[in-house]
Amino acid sequence: METTLEVPKTAAAADFLPLEGTDYVEFYVGNAKQAAHFYKTAFGFQSLAYAGPETGVRDRASYVIRQNNLTFVLTTPMRTENPIADHIYKHGDGVKVAGLARAGRRLRPGKKRPNAEARVTWSPKRCGTTMVKW
Repeated sequence: METTLEVPKTAAAADFLPLEGTDYVEFYVGNAKQAAHFYKTAFGFQSLAYAGPETGVRDRASYVIRQNNLTFVLTTPMRTENPIADHIYKHGDGVKVAGLARAGRRLRPGKKRPNAEARVTWSPKRCGTTMVKW
C-alpha cells in the first residue's frame, strides 16, 4: 500500500531586507585627496561631491567619486585626535562603511542630484541607503 503525504503549501517568506545592491562604499584613508586623484586618473572615476572644512565639516575631509554604478567615499581625518585617525592607525586604509541600496528607496523625480563639479556635502541619508559599519 502506497502512502503519499502532502506538504502544506506555505506562503513564501517575505524578504525582511530587500536589497538592490551596493549604493556606496566608504574608505578610511590617510590622504583622501591623493586617493581620489589616483582613482580618477587610473580608473576613470569622476568627482561627485566633497565635504570638508570649506563646507563646515571640521573633523574630516571626504571626497565622493563615481564610475557608472560604483560610488566611493574616501574619508580622511583632519586631526590625529580623531576616531577615524585611530582606526587608520590600528588597521591601515580600508573599507569602513558599505551603504546597501534597498528596494523602493529612490530619489523622488522632483529631487535633483548634485552637479558633478559642485562642492556639496554628501549625505547617505539623502540617498535612501542602509549603512553597514564594520
